[in-house]
Amino acid sequence: MAHTDHQTMRRVLRREIAGTIGLLTDEQDFRAMRRYRTFAFDDHTAYLQQVEALLKTLASQGSHTTVALFDPEEYAEFCVDHGLDPDMPSSRSRFTAELATQGPTLPYEGQPVAELVPALVDEAVRQATWEYASTLLARLGPCASCGQDIGRAAFARASDLLVRILDTAPPGNRHLVCSVTSTPETLVAVLHADEDEGGATQLDEAEALEFSTVLALGIATRSPGGLVMRTSAPAAPDRVYGWRLRGDGLEPLTAGEVFDAYCTDVESGDLISPESGVDYSVPPDLGEEGLAPRHRH
Repeated sequence: MAHTDHQTMRRVLRREIAGTIGLLTDEQDFRAMRRYRTFAFDDHTAYLQQVEALLKTLASQGSHTTVALFDPEEYAEFCVDHGLDPDMPSSRSRFTAELATQGPTLPYEGQPVAELVPALVDEAVRQATWEYASTLLARLGPCASCGQDIGRAAFARASDLLVRILDTAPPGNRHLVCSVTSTPETLVAVLHADEDEGGATQLDEAEALEFSTVLALGIATRSPGGLVMRTSAPAAPDRVYGWRLRGDGLEPLTAGEVFDAYCTDVESGDLISPESGVDYSVPPDLGEEGLAPRHRH
């Protein structure tokens, strides 16, 4: 009887242990891991199928599992830094545990791996974008004329502009995209701001932080950039608005400019057919504080 009780308690405890699986999302990373003798897989598709089966099994047992992006280059560096043999399962487990606290991760909620992989890659891009923009902001230092920290001032300004945009937007759900031309590539941040039943705006704090940081970098460096917002509400057409960065403010785009921006492929420059039932409009007035540059460094 006591033995049975112990087994039952262990099963209960297993359900309460959260686990992390490091996922090799693409063929190139998978091939890089095949150089290790103890890495047992030889086909990426079969590997993804096995991962999905394991995730389903863990979920059926009541376990909570997080999926982390496993980068072979970072893994090799981790092993060098910690004096570990990279051709050991225990080393991979230790690296995966590190990813659980620091790397891009997503909770497994029953979604197919075909959906999980691109979502995890997007999460990794988001985190890398935020880290890069944050680093550049921190390096700007103080203003030569006033001594104010340029990065902090720009972030405060970006946060204020975001609040103004959401406060003046029509009721409904809002999807915002901010792009800033930087070196070596354009930085893009996305924010979803949905309304609950009481009309209050619900934001993901991490998304809002990333969005404000990218916008702040554009403000602080006076880089070319812009912001587009799409609003959706019941019994009303979707509306698309846009602004371009101008100094430390936002300059509204005309309806024609919004149409051109929204219906042009960013990479190829080709026109994209406009969606039916979508209005391309002049954005709501942000007031003088939203438009006028207040301070130049």
